[in-house]
Amino acid sequence: MTASTARRRIFAHCLVAAPLLVAGALTGVPAAHAAAADDVRINEVVTTGAVDDSIELFNKGTVTIDVSGWILKDTDTDHTYKIASGTTLAPGGYRAFDVSGKFGLGSDDQARLYLADGKTLVDGYSWSKHSDPSWSRCPDGSGDFQQTATVTLAGPNNCGTGGEGGGSTTPVAWPGSSIAVADATNVFGQDLSGLYQDGGVLWGAQNSGKLWRLVRDGSGGWKPDTADGWSSGKTLRFPGGSGSPDSEGVTLTGSGSAGGTFVASERNADASGTSRLSVLKYDVSGSGASLTASKEWNLTSGLPSTGSNLGLEGIAWVPDAALTGAGFKDAATGGAYDPARYGAHSGGVFFVGVEGTGMIHGYVLADSGTSTRVASFSSGMSGVMELQWEPRATRLWAVCDDTCDGQHRTLKIDTAGAFATAAVYNRPSGMPNYNNEGFSLAGADECVSGSKPVYWSDDANDGGHALRKGTISC
Repeated sequence: MTASTARRRIFAHCLVAAPLLVAGALTGVPAAHAAAADDVRINEVVTTGAVDDSIELFNKGTVTIDVSGWILKDTDTDHTYKIASGTTLAPGGYRAFDVSGKFGLGSDDQARLYLADGKTLVDGYSWSKHSDPSWSRCPDGSGDFQQTATVTLAGPNNCGTGGEGGGSTTPVAWPGSSIAVADATNVFGQDLSGLYQDGGVLWGAQNSGKLWRLVRDGSGGWKPDTADGWSSGKTLRFPGGSGSPDSEGVTLTGSGSAGGTFVASERNADASGTSRLSVLKYDVSGSGASLTASKEWNLTSGLPSTGSNLGLEGIAWVPDAALTGAGFKDAATGGAYDPARYGAHSGGVFFVGVEGTGMIHGYVLADSGTSTRVASFSSGMSGVMELQWEPRATRLWAVCDDTCDGQHRTLKIDTAGAFATAAVYNRPSGMPNYNNEGFSLAGADECVSGSKPVYWSDDANDGGHALRKGTISC
C-alpha cells in the first residue's frame, strides 16, 4: 500500500466539457486496404466561422493513396459526402472537403471517414462544442485534437512549436464511458496496484509481494485463474529466494509472458525503511506457489533518493522500433537512440514512474544485468502510479491516483525527440476519487464501434472492489 491510501478522499469532482477523440479505428478493414487506410487521418475539422463546414484529410504514410469514392459522414448515418473519383493523397499531403452542401457540422457532432463500401470506419473525431475556429490534430496526422487559433485547411496545422508534445495541459473530459465494477466482492482486499492486459489475461501486481494472473469472468470483468497454482496469486521473491518485493507495477515485452514478466518494486518489505528501486524478471510458466526472480536490475544508486514508500510505481515497455521511428533522443549519448549500441536486451526500453517525484525514467535493461538510463522527464503530475504504452496510438499513459484527483496524461515523442504531454484527462464521470494505482488498456483488437475497454485497480478496495472497468475511444 502506498502513502496515498491515507490521504483524504474527495468524492465529488466536476468534469470539464470537452472534445472526444476517436483515433483511427479500423474495425473490419479488409486486409488489402488496412495498411493504406491506416495512414489516412481526419486532420482538421471546421464547424463554424467564415469558412464553410469542412473536413480535412492527411496522409501520414509514405505512399500515395487513392481515396476515390471514400465517404465522409457526420453523426447521422444518412448524411454522406462521397469523395470524387480520381482523388489521391500524396505522402504528407492534405485535402480539405467542403461538406456544407451535403450536411452541416453541429456544436455536438462528429466527423467520420469510411472506405468506399460506406461501412468500414477508417477514422473519426467527436466534439462537444464548435471549432472556434478549428479542431486540429497536433502534430498533423498523429497527435491529439485541440482547438487552434487559425484555420489551416489544405496545409499544416497551426500547432505552435511544441510538436507532438505541444498539446494543451488543460484537463478535458475522459474520452469514454463511465465505470462499473470488474471483480467479485472482496477478492483481492487492499493493495492491488499495477495492471497489464495481455489478450485474455490481466496481470496484477499487489504491494504485498504478490502477482495475480486473472482471466475473464464472462461478465466483462476478471477473476483469478484457477490453473497452475494461481487461485490466490503467487508470492514473489528476490533472486535467490529471499525478501518480499513491494511490487507496484507489472509489464510484458513484445515476447509476451514467454519472455518473462517484469515487475517494478520500490523496496524489500522485510526492510521496509530502505528504498530498493528495482525491476525484477519472473518466469511465470511453472505451477509453484511462489516465484523467484531470475534477474534484478537495481536502479537505486542511479536515481534521486525518495522515501522508501514513494519509489517506483509504474512500469511500461516501449519497443525499440516505436522509439526509433519517432526520432527518440538518447539522453545517455545526446544523439538519436540506437538500440544496437546496447547489445542484447529486451528489444525495447523500460520506462518507470516514481510516486514521490512524478518523474519518468527510461532504461535499457541489458540481458547481462546492466542498465543504462536513456531518458528522464516529468510526467507533469506530482506523482506517477501507473504507466502504459498504447502501441496503435504510439503514446505513453501516465496515471496518478487520488493525489492528483485521478488525472491521466498521454505523452508522445515531440520534434526534439523527447516525451512531452500531448493531452490531459480528468478521471471518468461517475468515478469517485479512488486511490487508483493501476490502469490498463485493451488492445486494438477489442475495439467495437470506436471504443475499447480499460481497467483500473483501486489500492484501497473501496466498497469491497479492487477492479473497475470503463471504455476509451480507439
